[in-house]
Amino acid sequence: MTQHDATAEPATTRFRGALAAALGGGVSVARLRALPSWAPLPVPTAEDRSSWSRVDAAALLTRAEADLGAPWPQPLASQAARVHRDGDRSTWEGEAFARQHRLSRAAVAAAVTLEERWIDEVVDGIQLLCEQSSWCWPAHDDALERHGSVLAVVTDPYLDLGAGEAAGQLAWIDRVLGAQLETRAPGIRTRIRHEAQTRVFTPFLARRDWHWLGLDGDVHNWNPWIHSNVLATALQLHEDPAEIVALVVEGLDRYITALPDDGAIDEGYAYWWNGACRALEALDVLAAATGLDGFDVPALRETVAFPHRCHLGGDWYVNLADGQARPPAAQPWHALHRAARRLGDADAAAHASAHRDRAPSEEAGFGRLARELTDPEWAAASVTRSPLPRDVWLPSTEVLLSRTAAGSASGLTLVVKGGHNAEHHNHNDVGSFLVASDGVPVIVDAGRPTYTKATFGPGRYDIWTMQSAWHSVPVAAGRDQSPGRAFAASDVSATVSDAASALSLDIGGAYDVPGLSWRRTARLDRDAGLVRIEDSWSAAGDPAMLHLVVAGEVALRDGGARIVPLDGASPVLVRWPAELTARMTVRELDDPMLSAVWGERLTRIELDASARDAAWITVERDIEARATGDGEDEE
Repeated sequence: MTQHDATAEPATTRFRGALAAALGGGVSVARLRALPSWAPLPVPTAEDRSSWSRVDAAALLTRAEADLGAPWPQPLASQAARVHRDGDRSTWEGEAFARQHRLSRAAVAAAVTLEERWIDEVVDGIQLLCEQSSWCWPAHDDALERHGSVLAVVTDPYLDLGAGEAAGQLAWIDRVLGAQLETRAPGIRTRIRHEAQTRVFTPFLARRDWHWLGLDGDVHNWNPWIHSNVLATALQLHEDPAEIVALVVEGLDRYITALPDDGAIDEGYAYWWNGACRALEALDVLAAATGLDGFDVPALRETVAFPHRCHLGGDWYVNLADGQARPPAAQPWHALHRAARRLGDADAAAHASAHRDRAPSEEAGFGRLARELTDPEWAAASVTRSPLPRDVWLPSTEVLLSRTAAGSASGLTLVVKGGHNAEHHNHNDVGSFLVASDGVPVIVDAGRPTYTKATFGPGRYDIWTMQSAWHSVPVAAGRDQSPGRAFAASDVSATVSDAASALSLDIGGAYDVPGLSWRRTARLDRDAGLVRIEDSWSAAGDPAMLHLVVAGEVALRDGGARIVPLDGASPVLVRWPAELTARMTVRELDDPMLSAVWGERLTRIELDASARDAAWITVERDIEARATGDGEDEE
């Protein structure tokens, strides 16, 4: 989900934005289909041996070989019903995802080798997917509200992310392997088209109350994610896709219009790949299908920079909102590289090609995988260095990132945010800050746990990772922050210079405490080599606690602490006024989504500042200990 400024509009209103204007008289798919060289989707078919015979997919083929003879994953009705029984959504999704991943592996093997055993494997996977009662992920289905059913109602399919992904996968497979499927299993392509019509085209056209259309002004990442898949499916599988493509253009225009000028995504880095990146990929497909040329929107140019602007170093990224600080490596870096090439952003292209040595993954979806494997410019890209800009200021989300020096993760990096507490995938975190040592987070945001039904329901803020109490923000007048658009930072000011960079803001408005003022200034002082957080507030004498959420080994000392970060990064010394009472709360991590990033635990340092109306905290690297190796294992 992304930043939005659009206002609500009636469902009957036809929205026209920059994309529709660029297309001029409309979508000319029918005319283009008459051209001998036209292709609905920009990927070579398996008959193009100059492309597919050269594909380096050894690891994928090895995994595909291991699949042969094993039972196909089978999502079960009882697993789907668990969403409404105990909130579990992962079990059903895990089986469904595993089935689609296996199908993608088989499709690559078939395209590379043209062997009949792989084509048979693809046919089996397609048939199983077509027999699956619903492509909608059960956590998204509205069958309970509309029909009183905990299971999908096949006569009223819900078009969600999962349905779009399944349809898109079949469309891209049909594009690449259509001739082989037609020869080996006549009728299977007709079945694909029937299911696309029933599960995607009919509901897409019949229902215009989908929340992800953005008719209420709330345009989020579902919009481009679903529209991009509907576009690919319609171009490949529909006989006359013009009406559908026109509605896709309208939907994408809403998203593009809502993108802020700085290209930032309030959902955070992790959701860029399934939000703005999906929009960029859809535009790429649309350009190939319609001849669209020269489409240029400043926010799109800026958003290709968002991934490298969030990069801390190595595998670590700024993970505000529902993200992971160390996200999965299986991202469609080729899609970022392609967009950066098209838009002329050398730094974004360098950040993408810095990951050129990552092996292609079926987890990105078959369409993305096929494009990666057959993109000659991506194949020719050399591994480069990520740009790591010295300062990044994103006014739309009020996020400042500042590091010691451009181009290097060495030293300290500070990230601080303002914003409000109704952002998409929101955490109550106004005024929170992160500090990384050598690119590794040490004062951290825990990020997202495993999603359940509660994650996006009324119990969201019962989850500890979403609460301000487990972010590095104060407890003010005995209160944690409250969710809602009204609970926001004010009087926000960013300053950037060679000597220091800082964000100053009043975060008192994030608390349901009338009249509260809480001024926080977070500064990276490059000359002094330290981060300094200064707080002053108006509620002297009321309960006030300063929280630091920390990853690594923590040892409290008088007036401070020494922290040994993860990944062998330089230890840091944290200091605060000696008269503040400090204690620690250790949070053992039993959720694999969190422990995969942080290990066994996170620690919260709690500083009692109730007797004061101001306090400070500094963070600096323990250079001497780093140089000598002393104290590396100190507890």
